[in-house]
Amino acid sequence: MAKYRISAAISAVCVTVLSVVAIPAHAVPAFAAQTGQPCSACHVGSFGPELTLYGRIFKIGGYTQQGGTGTLSQLPLALFVQSSFTSTAKGQGGPAAPNFGANNNFAVDQVSLFLAGRATDYAGAFIQATYNGVGHGFNLDNTDVRLTTPVTIGSHEIQIGLSANNGPMVQDPYNTTYAWNFPFIASQLAPTPTASTILGGPLLGNTLGLTAYAWIDQSLYAEAGFYDTQAPGLMSRLGESYGPGSATAPAPYVRLAYEWNWGHNSAHIGTAFFRGRFNPATDTFSASGAFGHDTYTDTYLDAGYQYLPRNGRDTVTLNGFFTHEDQSLKGTAATGGATTADGTLNETRMVGSYYFDRTYGATVAWEKIWGSADPALYQQGTSLTGSANGKPDSNAYILEADWVPFGKSQSWLRPLANLKLGLQYTIYTEFNGGSRNYDGFGRNASDNNTLFLFAWFIF
Repeated sequence: MAKYRISAAISAVCVTVLSVVAIPAHAVPAFAAQTGQPCSACHVGSFGPELTLYGRIFKIGGYTQQGGTGTLSQLPLALFVQSSFTSTAKGQGGPAAPNFGANNNFAVDQVSLFLAGRATDYAGAFIQATYNGVGHGFNLDNTDVRLTTPVTIGSHEIQIGLSANNGPMVQDPYNTTYAWNFPFIASQLAPTPTASTILGGPLLGNTLGLTAYAWIDQSLYAEAGFYDTQAPGLMSRLGESYGPGSATAPAPYVRLAYEWNWGHNSAHIGTAFFRGRFNPATDTFSASGAFGHDTYTDTYLDAGYQYLPRNGRDTVTLNGFFTHEDQSLKGTAATGGATTADGTLNETRMVGSYYFDRTYGATVAWEKIWGSADPALYQQGTSLTGSANGKPDSNAYILEADWVPFGKSQSWLRPLANLKLGLQYTIYTEFNGGSRNYDGFGRNASDNNTLFLFAWFIF
């Protein structure tokens, strides 16, 4: 009963937050028009989602800052379209997805509609509804609804608030977190490593979270709250599924970060903790704890640096994170989905970028995943996506070049339009546990090397 009382309390507060933001008398304008600032003020490289200090102030402040004028500053909507071409070093032996070929595929990856911006002086939202052009379905994408206010205690300026959101780290203001870390766009038609930590994506979209936060003197950021699984009926309407399963009780989440800002420089270090206990999923909208539960405990460390001169032409960013996950998969092991109940999974990612004139960008990233071997969990005996040795280990390098012709203060049609054109190449030296014949069916890690060309329009 305690679990349901806590879940009901979280849902009630989230509904209250949503109702405040949905008051029709207050427009929810697109961010650039609302603030009167170009995209380059809030975003590295003049295009989201990577935030500058100004962008973090805007997000933590509940998307409420104003400054724009005229009709555009009152319009609540934005739209973006992502289209791409994907080519892997070797075809996949069958369709990369329904209605696509085995290789060399063009796609309209995603079309998203946003309701985003200020509702009152103390409430704002970022709500994204998406049509997936590869999976051919609709879903409620990244969503963050806030109540917030500044307070002064002694000599300290503090921004405090509540966030109702649909996944751990969606509400986070730093560029190192999974929801907002590079690559910001990636192919849905290329093989990707099977293993993922629980913070790395399985809970994005199918959970309901309520967190409280405080940002002290624009330096110390502290946040804590709980996440619970959405009801099956709600998930179905929002285009989601159980993923790892149904939480047996609201799962605690804690986030701490400390930030320094001096001159044209900004840096931070941080940590996060998440612990969730789940009834393993048995189908899209069903889960059972009859044979035991699965518990995931994630400890996350991150750091970032930015050199962002206001009127300079050179922009440099560096960031990275490390996640260690302890797994107790008693429920999955009892039904044959895992060979052993206890295991670990680790992931690290390091990213460096350089932008010239906030227009021409180059990014290099390294990502590594490693952990305990488990032939059942990592699908030994499965071609392409499986692991011959049952290990989750993968190692990749990602190179990307971008061109963002608009998004600056004097850009064409600002703030009505922005565009990002990019070329991305992913190199795998290890994939699902091996470099050569990793799946046991003759496929090498390098066969999954991926060329990805994309066009990202926002209106």
